[in-house]
This record gives sequence, C-alpha cells and structure tokens, in this order.
Amino acid sequence: MTGAFPNLPSRLQLGVGLDLPWGRAPGFVYDKARGDVVSEGVVAFLARHAEDFGHVFVSWQPRDRARLDARDYFKAYDDLFARIGSRAVRALHHTALNLGAIEAYERGALIELTNALAARYAFQWVNEDLGLWSIRGKPLPYPLPPYLTREGLAAAIRNTRAVREGLAVPLLLEFPGFSDGTAFVVGRMHAYEFFRQVAGEADVAVTLDTGHLLSYQWLRGVRGDALFGDLERLPLERCFEIHLSGSATDGDRFLDLHHGVLLDAQYTMLELLLARCPNVRAITYEDPVFDDAGELRPETLPSFERLRRLATARGAR
Repeated sequence: MTGAFPNLPSRLQLGVGLDLPWGRAPGFVYDKARGDVVSEGVVAFLARHAEDFGHVFVSWQPRDRARLDARDYFKAYDDLFARIGSRAVRALHHTALNLGAIEAYERGALIELTNALAARYAFQWVNEDLGLWSIRGKPLPYPLPPYLTREGLAAAIRNTRAVREGLAVPLLLEFPGFSDGTAFVVGRMHAYEFFRQVAGEADVAVTLDTGHLLSYQWLRGVRGDALFGDLERLPLERCFEIHLSGSATDGDRFLDLHHGVLLDAQYTMLELLLARCPNVRAITYEDPVFDDAGELRPETLPSFERLRRLATARGAR
C-alpha cells in the first residue's frame, strides 16, 4: 500500500481514546476563573496510567452551533495538553467529516479547523468512522453505516479521498458500527468488501474496531465461531489501529455501549487481527469509564487489566 501511516514507534503500543463532551465531566467544563478547562478526572486518569498508554486520542465534539473557528477550542485543548504533558502520541477522532454522505456536504471549514488543531497540538493522525454523521444537515445521535450500494460506494471513495488530500496529517478510516437499535442497513454489498474497496481506492490506512466488526456480523444473524469469519475480506494490510470499546449483547441485540466493559469475543477478535494485520501499530481502549479521582470503575477494571496483559504479551508497551 502507498497510503500514509501515522508516525508511531516501530513496535506495537497500547493507547486510550477519550470522548470529551462540553459542559460535563469527564470532558470540558467551564471554570469561572480559568474559562474552558478539562475536568479533573480526565487529568487524574491519564496521570494514573501514564506508564500504560503510548498514545491518546480525543474525540472532537462541536461546542456549539456557531461558525467553526479553531480559536474557540484552543483554551480547553491548551489546558488539556498542558496538564497531561507531551509524553504520549496525540491523535484526533473526528465526528463530523460525514464520509458516507451521498448528498453534497461542505467540509472546507472542518478540514481547515482540523488542520489548525493538528498543527497546534501535534496530532499524528485523524480518524473517523466511515458512516453518516448527519443527513441533509440534521445531526444523528449515533452514526449510521454508509449506503452499501454502488452509489454509496462511489460517494464514500470520493469523500474519503478528498478528506485525505485536504488533511495535513494521515487519515485513518474506521470500520463503522452496526449496533442494534441505532443502525440499519441500506444496500446489499457486504460491509467488509465495501470497506476494503473504499480504503483501497481512496488509499488510506484503517482502524478496525472489534465491537463494530462483531456488531455487523451479529446484525447479519451470524453467531458462534462464524462471528470471526470473513476477515480476509477486510483491508488487513492497511490496518494501523485496533479499537476496543465497551459492548454487550442482549438476546439477539448487539449493543455498542462504550461503557468500558469488553466482551470475550472482542479479545478473540483482537488476537485474530493482531495475527493477520502485518502493519498494525496501535491498540486503543476507547472510552474507559472512571470516576472524578481518575479511578476506573470496578466493573471496568477487569476488562482493562485483561487488555493490558494481552497487549503486553504481544509486545506493546
């Protein structure tokens, strides 16, 4: 492949991804004396696990509906990165590039803002789920999968290529989620094949999320060992990062809860991907749940400890 890979040490490393909403902890909060700042629990959590995580990404959330201006984000992000230090590699998880959109979607201001943030905070990559984050200007509570049709494929390739060319740092394309109750499928193309074609034609590296992969198979009615089939249909050689975020099953439903508790099947999927993805460099524990003192919640601690042991056994820091 020729798509640019982010700059990470040559060996595998474990990292963390944090969703930082505005106006509540954990996230960005307003302090009367200091203005926009990061909540104390985030700082405490990252300090407590400074030896565990070699990279950290933050999920970009719009703070309001005003015209996009990177300067509106500098105060909070300055506080975050000043307080957590520069030891870990930094990245940004986008939530507004809308790479699966078929209709016209203006990304110029978003790309300009993203490049300004990447330059100021030394972000090494930007990633986003290949999906629909809004439809005709109306935001969605959970990103929908792309349209698995010929028209949807052409649009996704076109959008991804344009964003890759516009960004000053590498773009990672993430396989989307298919969580029951929040996602539905339009089109008959196999999502693994669809994703592989988009990544190849747009020439980008990819992120494979274990819960997202399982959610797709689950939605198709696949169970048991067959959940781990079809991996050869994915762009495995382009995989740079693997995500694990809290998931659950409820009867015939697969739920992408981001609650910090990992399923046994996610560890199995992780091991299979590590064995088959020759260029993978990053394992990311996404959206851990911790308290105001930065302590992982009791129900999430076993998941993190198991993931840390698995990553360490595979050579991660």
